[in-house]
Parts: sequence; structure tokens; C-alpha cells
Amino acid sequence: MTIRLADAAATEEFGRRLAAHLRPGDVVTLTGTLGAGKTSLARGLLAALGLPGEAPSPSFAIVQPYAPPETAIPILHVDLYRLDGPEQMEELGLDEALWDSALIVEWPDRAGEGAWPQALALTIAMDPGGGRILTAQVPSGWENRWPI
Repeated sequence: MTIRLADAAATEEFGRRLAAHLRPGDVVTLTGTLGAGKTSLARGLLAALGLPGEAPSPSFAIVQPYAPPETAIPILHVDLYRLDGPEQMEELGLDEALWDSALIVEWPDRAGEGAWPQALALTIAMDPGGGRILTAQVPSGWENRWPI
């Protein structure tokens, strides 16, 4: 499925709509080039879940946790851009976090092939005419929640 997002505000709004369908145990992966809108989408999602203020990019922290009462459900916003390789994934403890948290993962390719086969995989690309184009690969666990 492909969705056209006119601008950064539309990208954040899509994240807000996505938040209404997110639950603990979910993984949403965000793939795209630098500046494509991955963090904007995540910020919209986190704002809709109640996060006050603007969410920082987790680029340097790698994992930015959020939990009630700050957000409606526990969320780990993950940015794997700075990982040297998939072997560093185990140190992050992300699989254990899925028991009670949702993961929003930027740069999922750094985790290695097949890291989250159950993920809602979103790819954001620059539209030559302006805006962004979002493509979704919807796994079976999301079929009754999609489209949003």
C-alpha cells in the first residue's frame, strides 16, 4: 500500500493516526534516507500517545524509552543508524522489551536481515514533486488494523 504525504505536517499526522492502532508487542520499522521524515512520523506518534513537548531524535542515545504516565503505553524509539553491525543488537535488549512495550525503529536494516519479521514496515521516500511517499508492508498481525 502506498500513501502520499504532502509535507512534514502530513507525515506527523500519519504518525498520530498510527498511534491509535499501536499496542505493546508491536514493532514499526521506519526506513528512508536522511531527512525523509522517519523522526517526524515518530514524533507525531509519540505526541498522540501523550508525550508533552517534542520528542528528541534518538540518534545519539540509540534507544529513547517512554513510559506511562508520559505516554499511554510504553514505547522505545530506536535509531540504529550509529550501530556498527547487527552483533550489537543483543546489547540493546529490544526483544525483551517487546513483552510490554512497542518499538518504533529507525534504520532497521542495521539490525540485520529478518530482525523483526512481524513488523509493520514503513518506507518513506522523497517525492520528486514534493512531499513524501510512504509504502507499507502490512504483516498479518496488522491486517485488521490497516489501513489507518
